[in-house]
Amino acid sequence: MMRETIPSIRTTISAMDSHPHVLVGDIFAYESWAIAEELGIPKYLFVTGTAWFTALFTYSPLLDKQVVGQYVDKKEPLEIPGCTPVRPDEVVDPMLNRDDENYAVYLSQAIGVTLADGMLINTWEDLEPQTLNALRTNEILRSVVKYKPVYTVGPVNKRYEPDGLKGEVVEWLGKQPDRSVIYVSFGSEGTISAEQINELAWGLELSRQRFVWVVRPPNGHVSDGSFFKPGQSDTTRDYLPEGFLTRTQKVGLVVSSWAPQVEILNHTSVAVFLTHCGWNSTLESVTNGVPMIAWPLYAEQKMNAAMLTEELKVAVRPEVLPTKKVVGREEVARMVMNLVEGEEGKVMKIKVDMLKEGAENAIRENGSSYISICKFIEDCWSQIK
Repeated sequence: MMRETIPSIRTTISAMDSHPHVLVGDIFAYESWAIAEELGIPKYLFVTGTAWFTALFTYSPLLDKQVVGQYVDKKEPLEIPGCTPVRPDEVVDPMLNRDDENYAVYLSQAIGVTLADGMLINTWEDLEPQTLNALRTNEILRSVVKYKPVYTVGPVNKRYEPDGLKGEVVEWLGKQPDRSVIYVSFGSEGTISAEQINELAWGLELSRQRFVWVVRPPNGHVSDGSFFKPGQSDTTRDYLPEGFLTRTQKVGLVVSSWAPQVEILNHTSVAVFLTHCGWNSTLESVTNGVPMIAWPLYAEQKMNAAMLTEELKVAVRPEVLPTKKVVGREEVARMVMNLVEGEEGKVMKIKVDMLKEGAENAIRENGSSYISICKFIEDCWSQIK
């Protein structure tokens, strides 16, 4: 898809009175590096995910040569020099089947992005010190990224900006006690099966906790997936347990398809976020100090869930990956109650508040990301001159 847009990008730039001085693109835009070469300007990769994902991604072409057979069949975690190993069943989606054409595309991307003059990563120094150090000092990883500089620029995510307007969800939250509500959303593209929606609904009801749930139509066939059909006319009543909305009307609010997530996570009544672990949603939760129930569905979300639960310890997750098995109502209820009412939730709240403070410090003047962005700008100017 990106390849098809290259001619129009080239035409647009040619029509400008003055051409750009620097080109920044994400992992899908690496083919646009050719335009930067034509213009004689520096080109930089912006990784919207973690440094850990960046390490796996750029190291994948070497893994491809080292590992025989399917990654998912391996018993031991996949080693990345200087980084936390990745469990075979938690690799990014294209690595799940090496015979699929998407895997070949993934490897091409992994090679192509390293031709950039440097990498900007949506993280900060205190969040992933080990991985960032490996990307900068481990000889194998440094050679993989062609000895290019690594800049931490995160957290880059939408911030809460009060506008005085209150929609239905925010008004409802305003009537609830502090730290009493679980917010459930699988992002703008995530969907779960009808069976999983049913179990999740029963779990929320059994927990007896207040909730806001953004419900989207089920994918119908598998336990996880992506849903790209805006304008669906299905009503939530069609795929929730019979009587659920009536029984929970005093403690819950069901929203169809979309809700103002940043405003919700910023609200004092919200205690927990049940999330698909997309990195944007994860950052929004962290920067608002909200512990999580990690429910990864696709892409690199399983890696994000592992980092949140095992390393950062600001989330819990089901015993079995939701992509492998429907999570039962009893387990849903237990996780919700533990985080909203239990000691586990209190401990995680302290930890996530520390991460929130670290994120705020990183982007302040003279913070680590502030300094890194200044260094990036300085390096760009040196190449332009």
